[in-house]
Amino acid sequence: MLTRTQTFPIPPLQLWEFIENPLNLNDITPPDLCFQIVSEVPQQMYEGLIIEYRLKVPWFGRQSWLTEIKHIVRPGSFVDEQRVGPYRFWYHYHEIVEVEGGTRMIDRVHYQMPYGFLGRVLHYAVVQRTLERIFEYRFNELAKRFGSLPDLAEVERRAGA
Repeated sequence: MLTRTQTFPIPPLQLWEFIENPLNLNDITPPDLCFQIVSEVPQQMYEGLIIEYRLKVPWFGRQSWLTEIKHIVRPGSFVDEQRVGPYRFWYHYHEIVEVEGGTRMIDRVHYQMPYGFLGRVLHYAVVQRTLERIFEYRFNELAKRFGSLPDLAEVERRAGA
């Protein structure tokens, strides 16, 4: 499981309006992943929306990834769940919570690698660091866009506490 938190000095609705537009995912994904949304998507996600992406997966080249948007609670949370893609299982829960002085965004990703033992080796050798790098890139891009407030949980994570 991967968990990340980030706090912004903006109201929840402002952050929600950014993340509910699937096209904004392009702006917060590292360029070296060659991320591309293949399917036509609306400017506002909806329950049951299927989105097809293509991206470069280390060691495996370009891969298709099909996700479904589920469990939307506006303006507070939603899930993107992999239907077809590089993982055996991928369930990404996004939550937006109003806090003193701003908004905290929480990402919780439950995932499982395919390929049994080989998948576990790949996870420790490549995938875990790649996911960390992707979320670090998102953290930085969102901070550039909205500003950032100290988040005790994130500060502790970065310090290795």
